[in-house]
Amino acid sequence: NRKVQEQQLARDDGEGQIAAVIFTGEGSSFCAGADLSNPPSPIDQSSDLPHHLHNNPVHQMGLCALPIIGALKGYVITGGFELALACDILVGDESTAFRDTHVKFGLAPCWALSQKLQRRIGPGRAKLISLSACKVKASQAYEFGLLDALVPAGSTSLDKALDIADQIAGNNVAMVQRYKRAIVEGGSMDLAKGMQRERELGMTHYIEAVGDGSTFEGAKEFITDESRP
Repeated sequence: NRKVQEQQLARDDGEGQIAAVIFTGEGSSFCAGADLSNPPSPIDQSSDLPHHLHNNPVHQMGLCALPIIGALKGYVITGGFELALACDILVGDESTAFRDTHVKFGLAPCWALSQKLQRRIGPGRAKLISLSACKVKASQAYEFGLLDALVPAGSTSLDKALDIADQIAGNNVAMVQRYKRAIVEGGSMDLAKGMQRERELGMTHYIEAVGDGSTFEGAKEFITDESRP
């Protein structure tokens, strides 16, 4: 079993503001599941009581306004699978392999795997993976849309995650966070309500932007720059 560690991106937006978080694993795997030598209490992990949610990593990751990029490698199993799905963007290499073993051992998912996986790849494929407890290799995970990027042999998922984080850091960091909020909040609603929520968040942003003026000046410079791609 591998200890999961979080790495905050050293790169920033040029003003010292953290732009993204990279979440990866120590050793050869991202996370091979719970530490069976000292397993967490399933009752605590299933609880919605505030003091239990405080120690629930998936719940806490959901409160993060920054984009979380999962740099996956090796085994991503059960609890590790749930940690991966708590990330916003998933990058894997050829060694990456997913497996949900809840049903194999009579365990109930408590960190949203039953809900997040079907929203990411569709209910049919989610049932295939979770009800059969089958292994999903990197190429199939990418085909299913479980991985957002798959790096070729000779490259690492961490290097690719750092490249993505650098691209994010080159943008307006406040708007990146607000855009993530629009996607996350709107994605939990039907289309009409999601569009309404987007307009509400947009209104809040532009009320601030009109007073500041820098947003429109930056857009004007970008549009008029003949050297831009």
